[in-house]
Amino acid sequence: MQQSPENQIVTDKVWHELAFGLENLGIPTETIRRRVGEMASYFGIADWFRKRTDELSGGQKQLLNLAAVMVMQPKVLILDEPTAQLDPIAAADFLATLGKLNRELGLTVLLVEHRLEEAFPMADRVLLLERGRVLLYDAPERICDGLRSLNPDHPMLAALPSAVRIFHALGASGGKCPLTVREGKDFLEQHYGNRRGELPETDYRHSDTVAAELKNVWFRYERDLPDVLRGTSMQVYAGELYAVLGSNGSGKTTMLKVLAGVGKAYRGAVRIEGKAIRDYKGNSLWRGVLALLPQNPQTVFVRDKVRADFEELLEAHGVPKAERAGRMEAIAEKLGIGALLERNPFDLSGGEGQKCALAKVLLSQPRILLLDEPTKGIDAGAKQTLGKLLRDLRADGLTVIMVTHDVEFAAEVADRCALFFDGEILSADTPSRFFGGNTFYTTAANRMVRGLCPNAVTCGQAVRFCRGETE
Repeated sequence: MQQSPENQIVTDKVWHELAFGLENLGIPTETIRRRVGEMASYFGIADWFRKRTDELSGGQKQLLNLAAVMVMQPKVLILDEPTAQLDPIAAADFLATLGKLNRELGLTVLLVEHRLEEAFPMADRVLLLERGRVLLYDAPERICDGLRSLNPDHPMLAALPSAVRIFHALGASGGKCPLTVREGKDFLEQHYGNRRGELPETDYRHSDTVAAELKNVWFRYERDLPDVLRGTSMQVYAGELYAVLGSNGSGKTTMLKVLAGVGKAYRGAVRIEGKAIRDYKGNSLWRGVLALLPQNPQTVFVRDKVRADFEELLEAHGVPKAERAGRMEAIAEKLGIGALLERNPFDLSGGEGQKCALAKVLLSQPRILLLDEPTKGIDAGAKQTLGKLLRDLRADGLTVIMVTHDVEFAAEVADRCALFFDGEILSADTPSRFFGGNTFYTTAANRMVRGLCPNAVTCGQAVRFCRGETE
């Protein structure tokens, strides 16, 4: 199975997709019908069995991909970051299904994954690769100690589950290292259960200038299709990093397209820097005002070399030829993509393509940056680099509106977080208040420590509380 749910689907109907592999194997029709029915029942697909595949959410598409593979009764299942484009709930459900297949069928599962919160504890063995060689191969509970003994500052330590990071940050030694939220919660209750309270919070102050605004916006893709945005309203202030979370198919990406002028609302107001979006003529909106990094980074590129793509953009923006090389080298150094400039952008990995695409949109020096799943497919070290870059850009006055499924990343970098549901923004608040009040759309660290400190939402905050740093 591949990273992108869309890239693996080849037919137009769910039941066609389930039967496709078996038909190619020459399986008799009656056997195909029986296997397809069994698999649809097992995976809970019966309710959308006759739907078109382009009507499915990301989570449904990835579940369909898994069912379409399992109907062929493989003995080994290989998955390449299957949760990369799924929301937290869909990702947890998908991984739970994998675990069930492993336990009940004895299926061998080889999973390549960056999102380790749920996947890491499920594994019997963990293989850690670095620059094409095996760095560690051991049981999950021994990986952290092995990694620390090799390099106490190894960037992969930041990718380990929150329970592991909190355990080691508190200097715990002896006993079993917790891997899951439940084990981490038990560890904290056992050693720090006598502490109750909250971390101090300063009142969040934003600027008085509204950078981007949606006011009672309605949007649908076609006249006869249902509305995707239903009276959506939102205000994002200049210099703010605003994160939007929500389930697959809820309309978050559509909202970004409307903000970027790619989709036209049929009712309501869209304002960018106080100006109605319809008053931006030609491509004036895209010249130093706003830039959009879409979910699929390959759609950003048009040339066969990353450097040529950058050069073409700078030329189109009227940057003098003498300045172009300096601009490209500066952004390449900032994002660590110097070695990729001579590569074909369509040959890059998901994470490499994401970083190069971000570099390209930043070359236009926008005042407002729209990001659709910017952490998709990138490792923990690259995610930390991206977080620092976004904080630096925000300090320089850039406004960032980010759609993401990465709750941990949003908790670390955002000024405010919002939940998108049923075509509108339901609430927006600071990360501590937003995640501290949620049950599912929250961080693993908060689920572990909320009984002791409800407003601790990152691993760092949980560690601060346990150390008594509450003043």
